[in-house]
Amino acid sequence: MKVLIAGGAGYIGSTVASACSDAGITPVVLDNLVTGRREFAQGRAFHEGDIADGPLIDRIFAEHPDIEAVVHCAALIVVPDSVADPVGYYRANVAKSLEFAGHLLRNGCTRMIFSSSASIYAAGADLTVDEDSPVDPQSPYARTKAVCEAMFADIAATQPLRVLSLRYFNPIGADPKLRTGLQLRRPSHALGKMIQAQEEGVPFRVTGTDYPTRDGSGIRDYVHVWDLAAAHVAALGAFDAVLPEAGSTTINLGTGTGTTVCELLDAFNEVVDTPVPSVDAEARPGDTAGAYTRSDRAERLLGWRPRYSLTEGIRHSLEWADVREDVLGGPA
Repeated sequence: MKVLIAGGAGYIGSTVASACSDAGITPVVLDNLVTGRREFAQGRAFHEGDIADGPLIDRIFAEHPDIEAVVHCAALIVVPDSVADPVGYYRANVAKSLEFAGHLLRNGCTRMIFSSSASIYAAGADLTVDEDSPVDPQSPYARTKAVCEAMFADIAATQPLRVLSLRYFNPIGADPKLRTGLQLRRPSHALGKMIQAQEEGVPFRVTGTDYPTRDGSGIRDYVHVWDLAAAHVAALGAFDAVLPEAGSTTINLGTGTGTTVCELLDAFNEVVDTPVPSVDAEARPGDTAGAYTRSDRAERLLGWRPRYSLTEGIRHSLEWADVREDVLGGPA
């Protein structure tokens, strides 16, 4: 089986590509390298360019007529950046995705796995969600994901492109073989900020401390990125069983366990030699209390369940931070 992975030189896309290769699936990588890294595509069929570039997509399918599915991971993902630059986010995430769908239809592609986000949900009073929970995105980034899901559902209702949207919760960790990980030296998510605080010998800033959670800090469902990648492999294998006919559906990918930011720091401090203190800070623009999944749909439809623990995700993130510059050749 051969699969086109759009955004396949990014954090999640490159890890999906590695999981595909390990499972005997041949990845073809498409990435414009705005945030992705060329190093993550080494040894793979790689096309540098944009998902909205019709002639490029045509050429990829002409060179790889045996592509059976597309994994669409190409997107900008930083919530505060989306608040500051909504035009750029809607252009990159929505307008280009619409163009991409048209190019896939023209080339006879009938299967798409779309990287969506649990940030689109309106969490219930207990901060849990399932695939039928109301959608109420609270940032431009999250709204781009909700708009894309609705757009793809409309297309799939009448066109021969079936779409399986995987709603990610909060990825952490790295490829356990340390082939890939977060490409940014200073990632903006909580665990990345903890690693940065440890490296610099400064307190970790808990951004937002008055959320309706057990300790006031935001709550997340931290899922290991290798488990996410394994879910994509499972989805490729089960695609026709899940979507035998025209249409679209959604599946949550999370652990089912809610972990607050303060609890994440406690777990982090259990792994590292020198504990990192914390200070309270204002919430970032666009941030919410968070949510975690209560759904077992992924296990029922894909036969998937997460294998790695929160501690293993933290440990793999730390191991990747130690080798990142060796793999990528310097800071970025």
